[in-house]
Amino acid sequence: MPDHPMLTALWMPILLSGVIVFIASSIIHMMTPWHRNEFPPLPNEEGVMKALRPFAIPPGEYMIPRCIDHKEMRTPEFQEKLKQGPVAIMTVLPNGMMKMAEPLIKWFIYIIVVSIFAAYVASHAVAVGGSYLEVFRFVGATAFAAYAMALWQARIWYHRALATVVRSSIDGLLYACLTAGTFGWLWPR
Repeated sequence: MPDHPMLTALWMPILLSGVIVFIASSIIHMMTPWHRNEFPPLPNEEGVMKALRPFAIPPGEYMIPRCIDHKEMRTPEFQEKLKQGPVAIMTVLPNGMMKMAEPLIKWFIYIIVVSIFAAYVASHAVAVGGSYLEVFRFVGATAFAAYAMALWQARIWYHRALATVVRSSIDGLLYACLTAGTFGWLWPR
């Protein structure tokens, strides 16, 4: 029976791939125009902001119009609300400049968790001394699933822009390849 590496033996590719993906994602989001136009401004942005401001909507996710149950959904009143619009799903963030430290820390932790799961799958599928391509295949597929597959749910259920989902899926493919390449390079021999 082949000798498979312990997950603890993969700490170096886990951490290094995390750092590499973090740097790559930072470059993509801060130094390229790749994601720049994903959120276009609302028509009459100032008017919409002024109209919403008195409600002091707390941070969270909202849907308008929102019905209580399926029974209400079928009422003529609710149907009229849908017809009149706007129909929207919106995320309200805290007022002020977005603080980047917390999301960046959470993103790095997420990247490390993806690498841990990819290491787990690969450590059960590829023996010590496995080929670069064999490691790349298992780590890459696992990492791609983690970085990209769930993005399509937002397209299916919440009408996220197709271009945004495709761009983010391409990012996920790049992150998966960087993760897989790091593991292939540092796989125990």
